[in-house]
Amino acid sequence: MIKHLKLKGTNREIGRIHGEQGREQVLKSLTTYEGLFYGYSKISWKQAREEALTHLAAIEQYNENFIEEMEGVALGAGVDFEDILALNARSEIALANYVSKPFSDGCTAIGIIPPLTTETILAQNWDWKATQIESLLLLDIEQEGKPAIQMVTEGGIIGKIGYNSAGLGVCLNALLTNKKSNKVPIHLGLRSVLNSSSLHEAVANIKDGQLASTANFMIASDQGEGRAMVANYEVSPYGIAMLTSNEGKVVHTNHILSNDILENVEDRNEFKFEDSLIRKNRAEQLIHSKVYQREKIDTEAFKVWLSDQFNAPNSINHYENKKAPEHRRMETVFSIIMNLSSRSMELCIGKANQNKYKKYNLSVIKSEQ
Repeated sequence: MIKHLKLKGTNREIGRIHGEQGREQVLKSLTTYEGLFYGYSKISWKQAREEALTHLAAIEQYNENFIEEMEGVALGAGVDFEDILALNARSEIALANYVSKPFSDGCTAIGIIPPLTTETILAQNWDWKATQIESLLLLDIEQEGKPAIQMVTEGGIIGKIGYNSAGLGVCLNALLTNKKSNKVPIHLGLRSVLNSSSLHEAVANIKDGQLASTANFMIASDQGEGRAMVANYEVSPYGIAMLTSNEGKVVHTNHILSNDILENVEDRNEFKFEDSLIRKNRAEQLIHSKVYQREKIDTEAFKVWLSDQFNAPNSINHYENKKAPEHRRMETVFSIIMNLSSRSMELCIGKANQNKYKKYNLSVIKSEQ
């Protein structure tokens, strides 16, 4: 079960309600990341807060509303602004800091559009520490002059995986590299995508090295009547690479695919061949089998794919690998399938083969008269 919050108002008010009603989840995130930063990289929480502050000037220039929303979260949860800023910069602190052992969340993301299906579907398993199930929040957000958003996130983090009323959706694949900048943290880049009314606007918000670290954003856009696009956008401090397919399907896991990105950063995924590549190829195989057999591709097909246990524990439906170093042990925490055509999603908390999906619709919160 996930706590479902409906947020509206100014950015500060949206943040305050997030922090107040999701205080337990925010505190869980703070406890988790304080322990992880120190346990794996010997970074104290004080150092994490100081590192997060190096991104403040870039965020202020990028979108001051994000500062106001994070201030609101801090106020509502009764913690310091720097604590919330550190949560939103957790990927920059965790994935690009090589004092000791890096750690990362992983996932398998799949996007399918017409003509392979009649609808635009974007989905992923988010693989991380099982304890972070307790930090998850489902947020419905209504903002003045922007599309309504439905998003799954960790308490205190104002941008993550979801979709909006304009038919845009985004998934996240973590990528381990050796470089970062002091620009905008990637989770705020995800929120910018979800704030966008068009694919053009979404891409403009993540290009040209505006983001501080390297990650993959799988973005899909559905404009109705079969007009849709889905692509991987590998973002980095040095620019982006767009990777798509005319066949109407894309897959991404946790290694860099673009040679342009690799010219500037080093892929540090030590389990690329044993884990990430296998999951990517297995997902492509499952899609190809459906297409070859001329079977229907719908949300039910996605549920089968996201439950797949080939090469377990390093499967699409990921299990904790006891043989891996502690900093790389992760498992599927939630599974999300977004139907951008119907502006709805199905969400499974925990492993997809052990728990049921629950359907949610994007309901715009009506302003009081």
